[in-house]
Amino acid sequence: MANFSKSNVPQFSVDVYQNEYLHEGGREVNAIITVSATGGGTIGSAVGAPHLYTAGQGPDAAVAIMVDCSGSMDYPPTKMRGARDATAAAIDALRDGVHFAVIGGTHIAKEVYPGNGRLAVADTATRDQAKQALRKLSAGGGTAIGTWLRLADRLLSSAEVSIRHGILLTDGRNEHESPEDLKAALDSCAGRFTCDARGVGTDWEVKEVTGIASALLGTADIVADPAALSADFTQMMETAMGKEVADVSLRLWTPVGTAIKFVKQVAPTVEELTDRRTEAGPRAGDYPTGSWGDESRDYHVCVEVPSAEVGREMLAARVSLVIPQGDGSAQNLGAQGLVRAVWTDDMAASTSINPQVAHYTGQAELAQVIQQGLDLRKSGDVDGATAKLGRAVQLASASGNADTAKLLAKVVDVVDAAAGTVRLKARVAEADEMTLETRSTKTVRVKK
Repeated sequence: MANFSKSNVPQFSVDVYQNEYLHEGGREVNAIITVSATGGGTIGSAVGAPHLYTAGQGPDAAVAIMVDCSGSMDYPPTKMRGARDATAAAIDALRDGVHFAVIGGTHIAKEVYPGNGRLAVADTATRDQAKQALRKLSAGGGTAIGTWLRLADRLLSSAEVSIRHGILLTDGRNEHESPEDLKAALDSCAGRFTCDARGVGTDWEVKEVTGIASALLGTADIVADPAALSADFTQMMETAMGKEVADVSLRLWTPVGTAIKFVKQVAPTVEELTDRRTEAGPRAGDYPTGSWGDESRDYHVCVEVPSAEVGREMLAARVSLVIPQGDGSAQNLGAQGLVRAVWTDDMAASTSINPQVAHYTGQAELAQVIQQGLDLRKSGDVDGATAKLGRAVQLASASGNADTAKLLAKVVDVVDAAAGTVRLKARVAEADEMTLETRSTKTVRVKK
């Protein structure tokens, strides 16, 4: 383990869990990389300094809250009322000194507060003014989420801050712009700010909302009951206020002859990162991880190495943490880990699967078979859906993922969890099915 140990700077550490032993001719190395961040911050104003803030001085951050104001938010009226209350609760959770704005979203995006292309700076007066401005929020119009995101990007980029964050609430499908327009907006915003997305009620599209959060390295969830929005928004804002360092990338260097097969986050959620690689010099690539507070995450890295004979050893990959800079350089956060390969004729050593690798391979499969099972259920393939969701029940039970097991039990009748024997329920509440789909990527940490 290596630590980034500088006074008042968050300490990052990297731990590598793997079975480095391969049989003769073996070419695939798997490792779980645990990245942890703990500690305070420092102002990142000096050239090349990390994007951090000084503990006690307030975060170097800007937040845009995007609230769906389309016509469907009035059905029932509790949705619009819940959205206003939730936004007010989120504003109350802003720390003094944070730049912020509220956006009302329909088929166009409107600045609700402060207006005129500006961001407000949070204090007692501006929080009160913002909450008064929420009275302007009324339902009417369509839904074009890409326009909301583009306005949020323009406002957030106007502040000289390091951490930029969005919170987006919607209750419907993105029917007033094309999927291509939304994707173009997401591509434009990716890497510029992170965004948490929430769907309220049951009339929105799960893949749309989770796709927004995934592209912008945020979280996604369902809030089926509008009365629960305030608590959820408060928690989201408090989490955003706890972020201390932005734009961290996982950098992987590999020697000649090796290749990265895949990189994915596996805890606290499954998130595919392989296709997000940006080249970072000879044989090195960066994988974005977003903003960090006091937290720990796990990543599964799979490396393809050249075939070798028994007794050979090699470094398969070097893992480090960096903050890419605009000029092509990078701020190194000092934490490093090594992935190794050792060829052996000891069958017991080469066939042993590392417990962390085995656990997270199962968690990734769990997320995949839930999605597949629900898609098959929607298409009317009862046998296919039963098989996939049965496998999901089996994996959830074996890995101790109790939360996912409970959600599955609302969609299937479990006959034998260990064997994965289930029956599809004849009637399933739409909110229960959408909750399972939205939260399918949530994982449990391996018991070390």
